[in-house]
Amino acid sequence: MLLIADILGILTYGMIAAMLGTILPELSKKFGLSPKQNGNIGMAQAVGLMIGSFLAGPLMDLEGKKLGMLLALTVITVALVGLRAASGYGSVAGLMLLLGTGGGALVTAAFAVAGDISVPWLQGAAVFNAVNLFFGLGGLITPLVAARIFQNNASRLLIFAASIAILALVVNSMTAMNPPSGKVAFQADQVSILIGSPVLLLLSLALFLYVACEVGVWNWLARHLIAQGVPESKALTILSLGFALGLLLGRIAVVPVLASVTPKMVLFGAGLAMAVTTYLMLQTGNPKTAWIFVFLGGLAMAPVFPTALGLVGGAFKAQGLDSTATGLASTAGWLGLVVSSPIIGGIAGDDPRKLKKALLLLPVASAVMAVVILAL
Repeated sequence: MLLIADILGILTYGMIAAMLGTILPELSKKFGLSPKQNGNIGMAQAVGLMIGSFLAGPLMDLEGKKLGMLLALTVITVALVGLRAASGYGSVAGLMLLLGTGGGALVTAAFAVAGDISVPWLQGAAVFNAVNLFFGLGGLITPLVAARIFQNNASRLLIFAASIAILALVVNSMTAMNPPSGKVAFQADQVSILIGSPVLLLLSLALFLYVACEVGVWNWLARHLIAQGVPESKALTILSLGFALGLLLGRIAVVPVLASVTPKMVLFGAGLAMAVTTYLMLQTGNPKTAWIFVFLGGLAMAPVFPTALGLVGGAFKAQGLDSTATGLASTAGWLGLVVSSPIIGGIAGDDPRKLKKALLLLPVASAVMAVVILAL
């Protein structure tokens, strides 16, 4: 029951991770939003992710993981329903801030719950890999359902996603979970120890650059493709059956690779492949060619986030600081989205066609990430 509850939570998070990029084209047409405003909306979402991620840990330490899951899913449901009735730029930005807060809390809570799952056929690290696959599935479902079933109707998509969130909320409310520890694991004095660690600083910088790239694709790809003349339904299908499918399959494929290749070299190779594929995906307006490079981009990005966080946890496990280090590195990742969203929107300004130039930030960030990994 705990496994099912956690899977539904991760699935919900995967769906909302792809939500902004999926509904942005319709919202932009409906409210006349410029790429610059889109960037500010993306920044609001990222700030929410940072807030939710930071607050969820201490809350669960004191009140339990179940409360963390239930609050996160409730906030997400309210935000999704609210977006359906959004009246303009300000309300969309505010609701994306709320959705990001719920999403940040949910991913923190869901991965904390995953640590408590133990079934005969799934234990230890295998649990995290298994539940993480449902993040990819959620990211695949959202744009695919939007394009193929709801015919790009954002309102129907939001209700569908809210229904999944409510289902997850009901199942989690009926599921028994471990009681709270009653003590906040995050301690301020640990931060001062970790902040001087070159390993943590380098991996945090790598995640800062990586999240800007991955979520940059989630948020901007469809709008960029539409501006290049690709029909909206095809653009959303490329995001789903291209990028999301690449991430999903890549995270399965990398498991045997890590058995014979060091994590550092996997991350370095991924950074180089990301630089090439993200550059090439921006150079074409042909849907078939775009799909190929977007899919390859998803494959390239697939191992980065879990592998980098695994290195962070492993580096500080002996000192008992792995949880705090992982939290700091994850927060650095969300900060990358906070910084990159307004930069991309600012470069594009009021012309969606300029996203082709603005999104060159992604291959540049990918190449820098590869260099950072070499310094480990």
